[in-house]
Amino acid sequence: MSKPLVAIVGRPNVGKSTFFNKMAGKRIAIVEDTPGVTRDRVYADCEWLNHKFTLIDTGGIDPNSDDPLLKQMRRQAEIAIETCDVILFFVDGRQGMTADDETVADMLRRSGKPVLLVVNKIDNVKLMNDVYDFYQLGIGDPVGISSLNLLNLGDLLDEVVKLFPEESEEEEEDKPISIAVVGKPNVGKSSLVNRILGQERVMVSDIAGTTRDAIDTRFEDGDDTYIIIDTAGIRRKRAIEYQSLERFSVVRSFAAIDRCDVALLLIDAKEGVSEQDAKIAGYIDEAGKPAIIVINKWDALEKETGTLEKYSKEVREKLKFMEYAPIVYISALTGQRVNRILSTVKEVYTQASRRITTGLLNDILQDAQAALQPPATSGRRLRIYYATQQETNPPTFVFFVNDKELMHFSYERYLENRFRQAFGFVGTPLKFILREKGSEEK
Repeated sequence: MSKPLVAIVGRPNVGKSTFFNKMAGKRIAIVEDTPGVTRDRVYADCEWLNHKFTLIDTGGIDPNSDDPLLKQMRRQAEIAIETCDVILFFVDGRQGMTADDETVADMLRRSGKPVLLVVNKIDNVKLMNDVYDFYQLGIGDPVGISSLNLLNLGDLLDEVVKLFPEESEEEEEDKPISIAVVGKPNVGKSSLVNRILGQERVMVSDIAGTTRDAIDTRFEDGDDTYIIIDTAGIRRKRAIEYQSLERFSVVRSFAAIDRCDVALLLIDAKEGVSEQDAKIAGYIDEAGKPAIIVINKWDALEKETGTLEKYSKEVREKLKFMEYAPIVYISALTGQRVNRILSTVKEVYTQASRRITTGLLNDILQDAQAALQPPATSGRRLRIYYATQQETNPPTFVFFVNDKELMHFSYERYLENRFRQAFGFVGTPLKFILREKGSEEK
């Protein structure tokens, strides 16, 4: 399940960015006692009571302003409202309720999203009575906090996580395979999506659904059902204009990766693997998603003997951490080899969903340790008692050991390679968890 999105909205200068910075743990958003300082949305990954979510800071909503900049900020806030799962509606407890607060409250009611009314700048207990004045907004029970003094933030977050969407209990075998098509701008993502959907299919339908990321398209290929997600191109942060609506499209693209079953990383054959491609690949790998590296525009590249092998070697060198991902060379424009993508998607998804029995897993583990003894440090040798598979998607293995500190990265990589030799796991990352026998995991 992808991380829920929580948007902080309200009129200017009610302390939204101060709260955001306290949650993010560092000074990310610009904080200044001047309306309109936060001109674009900023986002950060947060966690509360084992609930992970993405927090979005937005510019202040001035409903009546004709200033082009403030109108742009208002539009950005509206997009955040459309996209998020939970809305934190901030008001100023010192100043009291205003006509603009009422206008924003009406906008939020129409959104149909869960809204928490947050009365900020309640810096001491004496001011708590001022919180109740905001019941007039008709948004629900107000929560009084002080972002600056960290007052009642825990109570607020307790209420936030209660509003998160529940994880679907849909059976895995009945669940469509969702495919996120990601990459830099102009690498042919939309062309590839159109090419896949343009072939003769049974039951092709657009799902407007929530506007959390992009419009998902559901389709069938034979007996298999898929959902394909076309995402906005992910550029380097410094290449995105400060006031551009493009900034939030990055949130949507990363959210698509978080909620997909398989990620297609599109790379322009003429440009090769760039630093930005590697960063996107790194996010896919860290998210634990099965991946396929798709080299598009292969038809536009001049070729000679050995071109494919040389190109593949360069891709592997630049994306060493993603050696498990298969490479497919296509042309979305002509349709060359596009038919291989869905079969490869199905294969890597099946591999990521594999569950290995504990007995077989430990047979391979014992063979691996017999072939190469675990490392020793300061006279103490790592002992791996046994292993078990905890989860799938990605395959997650728990190793019970005598001392976690004795596990060297190179030996962990060795075990991963042995598992891949034995079980395949093509296209999916593997996750290892170390536990000391008889003690809790760190």
